[in-house]
Amino acid sequence: MRSHFTNRVLNTITLLLIVLCVASPFAWAQKPEAGQYSQAEYKVRSSRGHLVEMRDGVRLSVDIYEPDAKGRFPAILSHTPYDNLGSGLTKRARWFAERGYAVALSDVRGRYDSEGTWDPFTDKHKTDGYDLVEWLATQPWCNGNVGMIGGSYGGWTQWWTASQAPPHLKAIAPQVAPPSSGLLNAPYQNGILVSWVIDWMAGMAGRTAQVVGDGPYWGHTQRRTENMSHVPQAEVADIMGVRNAPWFEKWIHNKTENDYWARNAYNRYDKIRVPSLNFTGWFDANYPGSPQNYQGMRAKGGSPEARQPKLIIGPWPHGINRDRELEGIDYGSDSLIDLDGLICRWFDYWLKDVQNGIMEESPVYVFVMGENQWHAEKDWPLPQTVWTKYFFASDGHANSLDGDGTLSTKPPSGKPHDAYRYDPATPTRSPFTGGHIDGPVDTRGAAAGDEVLVYTTPPLEDPIEVTGPISAKFYASTSARDTDWMVRLTDVYPDGRSVLLCDGVMRARYRDPDNNGAFRADRLSEIVPGQIHEYSIEFWRGTANLFQPGHRIRVEISSSYFPYYLPNLNTGSDNNALETKKVIAKQKIYHSTEYPSHVVLPVIPQRQD
Repeated sequence: MRSHFTNRVLNTITLLLIVLCVASPFAWAQKPEAGQYSQAEYKVRSSRGHLVEMRDGVRLSVDIYEPDAKGRFPAILSHTPYDNLGSGLTKRARWFAERGYAVALSDVRGRYDSEGTWDPFTDKHKTDGYDLVEWLATQPWCNGNVGMIGGSYGGWTQWWTASQAPPHLKAIAPQVAPPSSGLLNAPYQNGILVSWVIDWMAGMAGRTAQVVGDGPYWGHTQRRTENMSHVPQAEVADIMGVRNAPWFEKWIHNKTENDYWARNAYNRYDKIRVPSLNFTGWFDANYPGSPQNYQGMRAKGGSPEARQPKLIIGPWPHGINRDRELEGIDYGSDSLIDLDGLICRWFDYWLKDVQNGIMEESPVYVFVMGENQWHAEKDWPLPQTVWTKYFFASDGHANSLDGDGTLSTKPPSGKPHDAYRYDPATPTRSPFTGGHIDGPVDTRGAAAGDEVLVYTTPPLEDPIEVTGPISAKFYASTSARDTDWMVRLTDVYPDGRSVLLCDGVMRARYRDPDNNGAFRADRLSEIVPGQIHEYSIEFWRGTANLFQPGHRIRVEISSSYFPYYLPNLNTGSDNNALETKKVIAKQKIYHSTEYPSHVVLPVIPQRQD
């Protein structure tokens, strides 16, 4: 074991390096380095199948990986619905145990070896997390300090637990955590059902992992396309052979804010008292959660420590920090970080009281694509952002890649609108090859038809960095009583590739949220056919991209992007998923002095490094 003196020397060296970095005028242009963290010095012993009783009598199964040594150690909890072995959690647990942590892998209720009934959204997960944290703190091998780790659904379980403020929980490290609401990302995005959630539902329907479909289902197979095309959409679970997911029926019938979603919400940030280290990627299917939670905790966290969150966003899909290359674009070796090293250093500070300087470092790190470099930032969104309107314009024929649509910071001129026809029977096909977003896919195939409007700048003479949240405000009419609007931002390369960066979507009847941004059943808008309505869409993913000279900035608008989003049938029904009739919609996007439709891009002034 390392001596106390050695630890003090290493900590002193680390602090000196931090001081030197801060003193450097280029400190903000840097990669998030793990720095000095606990090294592997213990053998590991494990014990499996501990049945821990929850407050309602249900027993959850917990596997323990701990240092094979005398003494008390801080604990790290991973509370998950996924297979401990198949998901690689045991390897990670051993890695942390070698470094002086007792790691607990617990199956959520109703999954694998835990008792109870499985439901992805139940307030039992909140109290279960609390009870597990407090149980760990009382074990003879625990020093009373507990942290939490995990990604995706394992990010949800961290936030749910933290919202209950268990006394011995000291810090969390959520990766790709979805946002609090089920209506902002999964299973719905502003009223639109997302197909990967249906895939997830089918695979998670039972106690253990289920086979989805009859073969390699997660790709763009004919069977998957047929299933996602089925109407009514509420029957898709049945035609996929799913018989034991009653909670999917609840999702279908709860499309707006209500008690169903409120019971598992965690965004009462003032109740959360622990600091958070948040990770996501620019192509993460659960992207909204991490920046939302960072901002919420920074503004409203329930303790001074909680109001010091950290946020790291890389050029990654949902499976973060695995590949430097996505869809043929190589982001360089620096795009990958020592993720577990960073988390270990985080827990060293909060659970072991190692003064390693991590809290003196920048709270935000973003990887800027196109430049392929990390930048340390003071906050999110970046304080130096210049919010810049880019207006749509055309001579009336912005349809397809061959149209005359333009994008410019100048107010619109030319014809007052563009028009297209949206037929739910033949929706615009997205280029995604799997259930999740694959990365910077080429959108040219999806924008080749007249049912897509395309607005593009001329080739840029100077580089333009766009880093931050994206939004669109546009004016539109439809011949239908409801429809969908989808807006995409792409980087057009000199060779013609149109690389997707991010998108925003909205069901037309969801255009008027309440003052808290919530969509409630009694507030769904009535869309009057032919009437011009204003729509404001916050893109559900942000971006960080340097548009290089010779590149062009492009915005695409359509009313479908199938099969990633299930199509709106345009009937005006309160619940599209119950409809079978398909109505063709004639759409108009207006761009005139009276109706200046535009996107707002977060332009970053030229950096000095």
